[in-house]
Amino acid sequence: MAVVIDRWRRMDRATGKLVPTARDGKGLRYLSHFRDNSGCEVTKAFALKRDAQRWLDEQTAEMVRGTYVHPTAVKTTVGEWCETWLSGYASRRPRTVRQARVHIAQITTAFGNRPLAAVRPSDVKSWTARLKADGLADSYVYALHNRLSQLMSDAVHDGILARSPCSRRTTPGAGKPRPYVATTEQVWALHDAVGEHLRPAILLGAFVGLRTAEAVGLRVADVDFMRGIVRPVQQRDGEPLKSETSRTPLPIPSELALELSAAVARWGGDYVVTDGAGRQSSTWAIERAMRAARPKVDGLPEEFRFHDLRHYLASLLIGSGLDVKVVQHRLRHGSAKTTLDTYGHLWPDSDESARAAVGAVLAARADCVRTGGA
Repeated sequence: MAVVIDRWRRMDRATGKLVPTARDGKGLRYLSHFRDNSGCEVTKAFALKRDAQRWLDEQTAEMVRGTYVHPTAVKTTVGEWCETWLSGYASRRPRTVRQARVHIAQITTAFGNRPLAAVRPSDVKSWTARLKADGLADSYVYALHNRLSQLMSDAVHDGILARSPCSRRTTPGAGKPRPYVATTEQVWALHDAVGEHLRPAILLGAFVGLRTAEAVGLRVADVDFMRGIVRPVQQRDGEPLKSETSRTPLPIPSELALELSAAVARWGGDYVVTDGAGRQSSTWAIERAMRAARPKVDGLPEEFRFHDLRHYLASLLIGSGLDVKVVQHRLRHGSAKTTLDTYGHLWPDSDESARAAVGAVLAARADCVRTGGA
């Protein structure tokens, strides 16, 4: 990288070259210029030579540290970057892109006209505080912050931002309450309260752990009734599940396979969950049935959703003594950390187990001393 300081130069219109000139009329006599890592020439004029040299030294240091941003890129606003970012994000699943657009609408409302580099950590913290004050749920504010962090991190990676204003210090609380775990009696009461054609959905949610769209998208061909294996591969609209982990084959007991097989024989069609006339059901129909059935089940909270049936399955497996890796596999979580973060409180009290283990050693030592043993 060449770094030089020249007397002020001007562009000669005839030749198209920079030629020496006197003073520019603003007291600027020195033109600092260098080429950045991308090969672009960057220039800036100064009145004093020492200021020009200091600026060049700063730019050189930033390039060495990897925090250099081209002056043109510094002017990029949050709104402009969001448009660029979305154009590259459009290859994702339509539902994922729609969710990103909703988040970005909130972000551009707050920061759209500001340059990326002008957004400070204090601005981010003030923004999340205002969102909470406006009544938005903690989990939603957390998701919005994650989206802003994603945008800023990608801007850093793209070389138009030196550092992201988002970090653990600006992250709002996730606000995730402990999930409500229905009892076995409540699960069966819910099963009996919905329409008969939707009862297979309750079974798939509570005993297989399928999510709403997965239960609706489950085809008869995806179930091996003889071997007792459910293979979720698609959602309600036919889109494939988003990860290999989500497509994990799930073993089911013969009793459940018989229940599902009987439902298929009764209602017909290509899907396990139908509308009662052999056609595929919808996520909307299941959620509507859940809302109608909730008041009929004693003790079931008003906000109980179909997805919460997965919590029942987790508690059933943990209560049976299964370890975290088995529960992770059956719930198709990407990592054991997700399983522990959500259901760690359901495992038996490890403090009592540790206390008992230490107590056993001390008791054995006391017996040896009392009996005179070695």
